[in-house]
Amino acid sequence: MPISDDPSYQYNMTIKMFGSEPEPPFETPQELTRVWGRNWGVDNDVGQIRSALMHRPGAELSIVDTSKRIDELGTYGDLEAGWYWQSSEVPPITDMQQQHDAVVRILEAEGVEIEYLEGVESPRLKSCYTRDPLIMIKGGAIVCRMAPQIRRGEELPVTRTLARLGIPILRTIHSNGIIEGGSFAWLNSSTAVIGRSIRVNDEAISQLDEVLKRQGVELLIVDLCGYQIHIDGAFVMLNPGLALVDPAQLPYWFLQKLISLGIDTIEISPTDNSWIINCLAVSPGRVIMSEGASPRITDELTRHKVEILPLAYDRVQLNGGGIHCSTCPLIRDAV
Repeated sequence: MPISDDPSYQYNMTIKMFGSEPEPPFETPQELTRVWGRNWGVDNDVGQIRSALMHRPGAELSIVDTSKRIDELGTYGDLEAGWYWQSSEVPPITDMQQQHDAVVRILEAEGVEIEYLEGVESPRLKSCYTRDPLIMIKGGAIVCRMAPQIRRGEELPVTRTLARLGIPILRTIHSNGIIEGGSFAWLNSSTAVIGRSIRVNDEAISQLDEVLKRQGVELLIVDLCGYQIHIDGAFVMLNPGLALVDPAQLPYWFLQKLISLGIDTIEISPTDNSWIINCLAVSPGRVIMSEGASPRITDELTRHKVEILPLAYDRVQLNGGGIHCSTCPLIRDAV
């Protein structure tokens, strides 16, 4: 029998030609592009954004009823119906839309492709803060499990949108884990930080860490102060060697860790507008920031060659989140 007709020979040749191939790793850009169509994912917080997930404030906000006042807090809400408004003032939805549209225009002018969350329904009135229901890492997304019941359920439209876009889901936080993307940040491509708080617990941190360890990423855990919910209210990267921080809300060891990693800091003071920290680096040193930075902060940013793209965002902030909260980069260039 000719050797080419030998079944064992044919089987061995088939295995050699079409057998298992664990290399290259899943997160390799060439592998992602070949299998998933694009190099999805993020491994830093300052590289040029190529694609971002957003949601324009819409009909879900119509559930807000100013007759439902919570006198103890001076705000509005109906816990049985599942909604809570963050502030004592409720702006027209059109005002929020106009400010949100302004962010979109800047991003598109900077070359960012905007993808929109699909399937948002009442009472998910915080769905415009797309940062929180997912965490983007190398190779894809981790779908979070929102902490409060008034936000629980945002995970479903996020998952459906990721599936529509063809973005790999590397983990869905489960069991008793709770975590929100606003409390996650990249320091560099091999170091990330999570803010442990009333919105982030150890179970979810363990699940996140498990995924990151397989990618060679060290996860730092910072305990946030008091009832602060997300680290992006106290820390944000502006370029690979610079961060904007509120030192009153961060532990000393973390500030020292930034120094050891070669990251300089610009510190806000109690007299500064705290919302300026909730900004977004579109590319290294090019940052979308809400209006209201003090002359001191402006001078410091200029000295560090950071260019600010300012805009009004006070209407959207009344719902509890800022520019950083309202944007979730799906693809960033490496730095």
